[in-house]
Amino acid sequence: MDRAELADFLRTRRETLQPEDVGLPRTRRRRTGGLRREEVAALSSMSTDYYSRIEQQRGPRPSEQMLAAIAQGLRLSLDERDHLFRLAGYATPKRIAHTDHINPGILTVFQRLEDTPAQIFNHLGETLAQNRLSTLLVGDQTGHTGMARALAYRWFTDPDERGLFPAEDHARHGRTLTAQLLATHTRNPTDRLTAALVDELLKTSKEFAGIWSEHPVIGPYCEPKRINHPQVGSLELHGQSLIDPDQSQLLTVFTAPPGTESHEKLEFLSVLGDQLV
Repeated sequence: MDRAELADFLRTRRETLQPEDVGLPRTRRRRTGGLRREEVAALSSMSTDYYSRIEQQRGPRPSEQMLAAIAQGLRLSLDERDHLFRLAGYATPKRIAHTDHINPGILTVFQRLEDTPAQIFNHLGETLAQNRLSTLLVGDQTGHTGMARALAYRWFTDPDERGLFPAEDHARHGRTLTAQLLATHTRNPTDRLTAALVDELLKTSKEFAGIWSEHPVIGPYCEPKRINHPQVGSLELHGQSLIDPDQSQLLTVFTAPPGTESHEKLEFLSVLGDQLV
C-alpha cells in the first residue's frame, strides 16, 4: 500500500469534483472549488473521520469494500477505480459485465431525478439504486440477495412480486422479462452469471421455460405500465430508459403526463413520503 500516493490521488479527485457533479448545492461560504472531505465521506457511506484518516496517511489499510464505496462516492471511472485498488495494494476487480460500480454518467443523471420514480439496473435486472419516489412506488428492491436480486427471478419464483400489477398484465410482463434476459444472454453467451440465472429459472419455473422456448424478442419501446398501489390506487406510467455505452447498466424513469390522474397520484405519493415506507 502506497499511503502517500493513495492520499494524493484521493485529494486530487476530490478537489476536481464539483458540488454540482454530485447534486450538492454550491453555497456562498464554500472556500474550495471541489468537495469537502465530509461530503465525500457522506457520498461513500462512511464516517468523515475514517475518510480523513486515509487522506492524511493515517489509520488502517482500507478494505476492498471501503475502496469500492469511495470509488463510487468520487464518481471514479473503472480505470480510476482500478488505479485506486492498486495504490491500496489490492488486485484490481475483474472487468466483467456484472458490477455494482455504477457508471458515473448514469449516476449523475439519476441524482438529478427527484420528482419522478427512477431506478438503475444492471444487465441481470438487479436494482443498483433507487430514488425516494421509486421506493415509495414499488418498494425497496435493493435489499435482495443471491439470485433474488434479479427481477426476472423474483417474478417467476415469488408470487408476491406480482402483487402490484393487474392480473391481466402478468403474461405480458413475464414475456418482456424473459425477452430482456434472452437479449442479455445472446449479447454475452459466455457470462456465467447470466447462464446460471437462466438455468435456474428453466429448472424452477415452467412458465419461464415455456416462454423461453418461444425465443421472445422485443424492441426498445417500453409499453405503459399499470401499477395498483395499495395507498394511491391504479397508475398508468410510461418508462423511458437510458443505456450506458457498454449496455451493462440501465437507468429507467417512470413518468405520467401532467394533468392526468396518474400524475396527480404520483405527486400525492411524494407528499405522503415516509409515512408509506
